[in-house]
Parts: sequence; structure tokens; C-alpha cells
Amino acid sequence: MPPRKPKDARAWLAQRPSLAELRDAYPAEWVTVQRELAAVIGRNDLAALKAYAVGLSSSPAADLLAQVRRQLAAEALKQLCLSAATGVSSGRVRFNLVNGWVAQQLLFEHDLERKPVSLLWFRLIWPLLWQRRLLLPLVQPKGIYCFYSRPLIRALAALIGDRTCLEIAAGDGTLSAFLTAEGVAATATDDYSWQQSVKYPASVLRQDAKAALRAHRPEVVICSWPPAGNPFEQAVFRTSSVQLYVAINSGLEVGSGNRAAYVQQTEFDVAEEPALSRLVLPPELGAVVHVFQRRTHA
Repeated sequence: MPPRKPKDARAWLAQRPSLAELRDAYPAEWVTVQRELAAVIGRNDLAALKAYAVGLSSSPAADLLAQVRRQLAAEALKQLCLSAATGVSSGRVRFNLVNGWVAQQLLFEHDLERKPVSLLWFRLIWPLLWQRRLLLPLVQPKGIYCFYSRPLIRALAALIGDRTCLEIAAGDGTLSAFLTAEGVAATATDDYSWQQSVKYPASVLRQDAKAALRAHRPEVVICSWPPAGNPFEQAVFRTSSVQLYVAINSGLEVGSGNRAAYVQQTEFDVAEEPALSRLVLPPELGAVVHVFQRRTHA
């Protein structure tokens, strides 16, 4: 059962419970969200699905049940996007010995510790893995939504330069660690709400995004796979020190990011960068790298 007091319930929601936990805790709200999603998806209208996601992003923060519905819908849409990208929607997922060993050598240092991926070797080997569509369903429950190629890390490092860089919602801090190795002054932060799934190293500071922005006053902010309809990206655009914001997102607009905040902000020029997007792996994700540059006022 979820906490009964609104304050405790909000704290529980901040821990990012799974879709199954949310459904069990709020069955009536899940029925509402299922009905809404079925109506929108049944129309086969991408614009309607985008509008639904935007509506979720702008629901009042003070309305607890609206927040519950937003998280239910976000988790359900995330699973739909994962299924669309991988072709896997249910059932037990497991690599065989050959596919598992090759994927481990290609993408990880050891266990689930990611490494900067050689794009040459990836392009040679990835198409040969006949179980490659199973990879993301296997690693996503551990907070891994994508992999970073070496050229992507170098391109991001060049874009950031010698400016101070803050990663928000950093998870295990992989992206910041890679950027630090390239000479970037990167600080990883996370609210530790995924402690049941993610092993947080000491290098990831325990700070929610809004607190981190206030404390560090960064010139550059990065975020990889921000949750759909999240409340914290708005704070990035309101932080006066930020000159550049880089968000690595799902190619499906309902899959990640606060797209309503992207549209509503007025201080930054935004561009989708195909050259960078192609360097986020695997390509089946159709990832999009959004680059926000603060406008200079004459």
C-alpha cells in the first residue's frame, strides 16, 4: 500500500516506483490512464499522442492524483517505446551464451559497467548478434537506456570545452565519468531514487536536479534520457548560469524529456543534432540529441 499522507506519497513517487508498483498502489488511477492511452493510441495519431504527453507534463504539481497519473502514463509510454524499439513486449528475456559474451565484450568493461564503445567494432559486430533486440529489455531495469560511442563522448567534450558541466539525473554517472576522462570538468548528480536498481558510486552526488542547479550554478548541463514529463528540466532553463543544455532523448517524443518545457522556454535556441544522435547506441533506439544554446541579447 502507498503512504496515505500526501507528503509521504509524494516522497514515495519521487523514488520512481515501477509501473507494476504504481498499478498496485493506485488501481483506479491506472484504469483512467489505460482508458486515456487506449483512446489516444487507438487513433493512430502521433500529434494526439504528443498532445497527451504535453498535457501530462503540465498537470499541477500540487495535485497528487494528477502526479500519480502522470507517472503511470510515463512508465506505460516508456514500456511502449521500448517495445517499439526492440520488438519485445513481454515474457522472460535472456541472451544465449554467444550473444551475451559478445555483447559484454563490445559494450561493457565488466558486469554492467559500460565503456565508451568503439564505433568501428560496433558497426562490424552488432549486426551479427541475432539476439540484439533483447539487450535493452535486459539492461533497462538497471537504469541503462543507451550506450555512448567514443566519437559521441569526444564530440560532447569538444562542445562543452573548458566550461563547468553538471549532469542531472545521472544514474550511475557513466556519462560524466566518460566526459571527465576526456578532460571535462563534469559533476554527476542524482536524487538516488533508483537505489533498488542502480548502484550509485561515490562520484555521483546525492542531489535532486533543482538543488544541484542551485548549488553548482553550472555553465553547461547534460542529461541522458530524462524521464518523460519530468518537473526538473524547467529549472534548467530558469538557471541564469546555464549557457548550454544537452539532452539525450528517445526519438519518440513521448518516451523521454519534458517536451512541453522545451516548447515553452524562450531563452534558448534548440536544435536536434543528427550527427550526434547517430553516435548514441544502439541505432534501433532512434535517439535524438537536443542541444539548447542560450540566446545572446544585444
